[in-house]
Amino acid sequence: MTEPLAPPRRKDPLKKTREPVLPQGVRSRTAHGLTAAAAEGRFALQVCADCGFTLYPPRDACPHCLSARVPFQDVAPGGVVLTQTTIRNSTDVYFRERTPWRIGTVALDCGPALVAHLHGDVPEGGRVRMTVRLDKSGNAVALAMPERPTEHQEDDVQLRELTCDPKFRRVLITDGRNATGQAMARAMAAAGASIIFVGIADPWKPFAAEAALRSVSGVELVSLDVTDSRSVADVAGEIAHRVDILVNTTEHPRFGGIMRGGLTVAREGMDIRYFGLLRLAQHFGPAMRARGADGINAAAAFVNLLSVHALANWPSYAAFSAAEAACLSASQALRAELRGGGVKVLNMFAGPLDTEWFQSVPPPKLSPAALAAATVEALRNGIEDAYVGDIAQDIRARLEVQPKALERELGV
Repeated sequence: MTEPLAPPRRKDPLKKTREPVLPQGVRSRTAHGLTAAAAEGRFALQVCADCGFTLYPPRDACPHCLSARVPFQDVAPGGVVLTQTTIRNSTDVYFRERTPWRIGTVALDCGPALVAHLHGDVPEGGRVRMTVRLDKSGNAVALAMPERPTEHQEDDVQLRELTCDPKFRRVLITDGRNATGQAMARAMAAAGASIIFVGIADPWKPFAAEAALRSVSGVELVSLDVTDSRSVADVAGEIAHRVDILVNTTEHPRFGGIMRGGLTVAREGMDIRYFGLLRLAQHFGPAMRARGADGINAAAAFVNLLSVHALANWPSYAAFSAAEAACLSASQALRAELRGGGVKVLNMFAGPLDTEWFQSVPPPKLSPAALAAATVEALRNGIEDAYVGDIAQDIRARLEVQPKALERELGV
């Protein structure tokens, strides 16, 4: 059984921080179909559209009937471990630093057999639940999990290497004045985060939830205004070397179109959302990238809470949607830059939240607590893109089928 993770000792400031190194990161274009599935926490393999044969490893044509129609689709994740071994020496620098490392051959119920990383609670000959996870290089790898949850399974060394579990990690939440930031602080505390820094712009201004926020275990309020470069730089100078997970909870939803919307409101939205993200990335990103292999306290994830309308503009909230689209583009660039340190960038796409700024929007709406809980779950699964709630999932599905139809439907 997996041994429970012990709280990390205080780091010796005289010891060198281990430099992040990455596992081998080259994949074919076809194999990135697995990467796309892993980014969303799905287990998908190629299934021939003509004969139904399930393929692995990824190929450009079906080896059974030679059809080129081999799309990726979700398949049954069950399987049996045929053989297993433990690697204790490796010529690869990444695995050399992390041995012993268990791997094995798994026969899937859907047909193929594959070589996979093995969770510590998986026995040889035992039933498993297969997953594909993103490794430190951002590519998909197969991981066999116990068929049923085991005690402390989230503390497995190999699993934790592939995820961003908040347990015993230090979290920065950028805006604690809004309901989402407050819900996020509670969710991170419940997930076992050791310290939760919560940014408060203009701390001299009282707000109704301040006392409740201060009472959350592990919370430390810091003066942080993402629209002020000096404020971000000052906070980063104090705590950037201690932040393992950064969650950007700033928001600026405002009703209005493009032709009649005020430029001041649009400019404020871009300053808070887009330029605020850039300030956070520039002042916290380098320190997080350098600490991607810093033991239990390694920097793990940069989380952006985004509207799903970053993918398709909502004319009723046009300037807001445009700012969210800019944030998404910046987030993708940040993901490429942080990948060298093994730090994941997680985009949480959500529909309208059940807050005052979406008061006139009819249900269904997503509660801040539900978004916070989904963020913790996404971190535990080590995924890159999560679609939370009915609206976000519906828009994503409609985008895949017919983007132009969705454009017209949102404009009604």
